[in-house]
Amino acid sequence: MTHVNTPLVSAVIIGRNEGQRLVECLRSVNGVRQDGFRLETIYVDSDSTDDSPGRARTLGARVIEVRPERPCAAVGRNAGWRAARGEYVLFLDGDTILQPDFIRQALKAISAPEIAVVWGHRREQAPEQSLYVRVLDLDWVYPPGESEFCGGDALMRHVVLEQVGGFDDTLIAGEEPELCRRMRALGHKILHIDTPMTTHDLAVTSFDAYWRRAFRAGHAYAEVAARFRHSNDPLWLADSRRNLLRGTALLCAPLVMVWSMAWPWLTAVLLSGGVALLARTARRCAWKTPNPATRLLYAAHSHLQQVPILLGQLAWRIDVWRGRRRGLIEYKGAPTADIVAGRMATQAKAGPDNPFG
Repeated sequence: MTHVNTPLVSAVIIGRNEGQRLVECLRSVNGVRQDGFRLETIYVDSDSTDDSPGRARTLGARVIEVRPERPCAAVGRNAGWRAARGEYVLFLDGDTILQPDFIRQALKAISAPEIAVVWGHRREQAPEQSLYVRVLDLDWVYPPGESEFCGGDALMRHVVLEQVGGFDDTLIAGEEPELCRRMRALGHKILHIDTPMTTHDLAVTSFDAYWRRAFRAGHAYAEVAARFRHSNDPLWLADSRRNLLRGTALLCAPLVMVWSMAWPWLTAVLLSGGVALLARTARRCAWKTPNPATRLLYAAHSHLQQVPILLGQLAWRIDVWRGRRRGLIEYKGAPTADIVAGRMATQAKAGPDNPFG
């Protein structure tokens, strides 16, 4: 039997000590609706100690093990797509669950020759897991249409990956936007479609993890922005500069409030201004969620995260000045049995499409 007209999609999953999350991810790929395409599964493991490679092999995946001196997601993704046989490569993180109809919808969208990347909606599997996850779930909400970049889950043309040389494995974060920037420079387009793609297990259950995640984002902002600073498409340059101002203002805010206490009217004005700013931000993100409390929390997060993002930017600049390279910035550990069981029970009760509203 020939498959001349049936495209092969290579699902490349990367992971490191994902435990049960990886099992759920692989099962979701195995259960996908193969309608008009064929599928191969490749799992790239980055030096796990929890027998992730063995679990992946048991579930039918081809396993590639990498042990880089400086671990990062880009190393795993590059190893995966270079071993892939498919015309299209579907990248997935090992802590996600693939929605059954995404590949079929993405292949329709990518049929236009100028489209190099297609991605859909990613949402959190269990936003009730913690206050942090409830808020950060909205970070994944983007309007459909042509976009500047995608996240870690996306369908890409294999030939375009070859054309640009894949991901930059010198980056410890921000590798997907940087890759998309190089693709767009060659005339390719990135398309976000209005289709459920994956659910994700962020597993941020502490302020420390929340802080480190934002710190990592700041590191990526600074490094990627510096790379394209003098180009005609300076990715993240405006964002990094805006953060320098906002983060510095927030760091100085407590001192300003203490100083203003000598004039009660000034304290009242500053507090009123802060409340007005939160309300304005909450209104501007109303399209992300109908829940007023979640919008207010998300507004607070939008401002609070500016501080660790600023510190991440400054850390990158200090590293450059000292001539050193920072290692992988991890913010979550392996899931506990209770968290996994709770998440699966919630999904069984709510239904698989519930996270996407």
